[in-house]
Amino acid sequence: MSLRLSTVILPYRRWNEGGRSAWVRAEQLGFHTAYTYDHLSWRSFRDGPWFGAVPTLTAAAGVTERLRLGTLVTSPNFRHPVTLAKELISLDDISGGRITLGIGAGGTGFDATALLNSSEEPWSARERADRLAEFVPLLDRLLTEDAVTQEGRFYSAHEARNIPGCVQRPRLPFAVAATGPRGLRLAARHGQAWVTTGDPKLYESGTPEQSVAALRGQIAKLSDACADAGRDMAGLDKILLTGFTPDRARPLQSLDAFVDFAGRHQELGFTELVIHWPIPDSDFAADEKVFEQIAMEGLAQLG
Repeated sequence: MSLRLSTVILPYRRWNEGGRSAWVRAEQLGFHTAYTYDHLSWRSFRDGPWFGAVPTLTAAAGVTERLRLGTLVTSPNFRHPVTLAKELISLDDISGGRITLGIGAGGTGFDATALLNSSEEPWSARERADRLAEFVPLLDRLLTEDAVTQEGRFYSAHEARNIPGCVQRPRLPFAVAATGPRGLRLAARHGQAWVTTGDPKLYESGTPEQSVAALRGQIAKLSDACADAGRDMAGLDKILLTGFTPDRARPLQSLDAFVDFAGRHQELGFTELVIHWPIPDSDFAADEKVFEQIAMEGLAQLG
């Protein structure tokens, strides 16, 4: 399977002050998909502007025609399957069937605590995994069945109706972010794609070689999960969200650096690389001219 190149556009700019133009330019540059984070806020951007993912993607659908759009990623931290399903069906309709749902267990921080009262403890990693394991199958049903009733430990639906369903059939694709065994099983059973950012333990002090080895190990575990599910892993897209590996800055330093990075990860079996749209004075700062050159020429250089 050939390698695709996508981007992620963080929703920190007002729509009429640079927000709109980025999505339009992403289509002009030929990206396969333009994603956005689905957070209430994020790390260093917490005290600045930050807009909602679903309204942003809805607006992006209105100013593009071919570009696929999606979240990278949505989590149960502040979502419920019943209301999310309705929003996704609407968004898939508005976009003409161009939506991918990136979904994962979520992490700690603002998203994980914004809805809790002062007496509640933040969800542990185990509880986040428990919730995702219930969230994804229920969402799958909600997006493929006209009416759903299900009683769960965390999430329930009572005669939830989702007519007419998605434009994409049987539903819009799921890209499941996971590295642990339970998440990988969800990806194997419900995902059309799998997403990783690499091994977070290597972020600060690891080497590129260690990162490649860790990713190779993750793909091997994904293969085992697919085998257990009776599924051919070749039919599952493998997405690397860049910017979180030890060599996180290098791929956008030059066209040659990107080609080297992309080639090494294509050899591992990745089918899609996602690069962050440059944001000045942030972890995602990059030369916009180099970024555009990579978008237009990078994959062709792989041969």
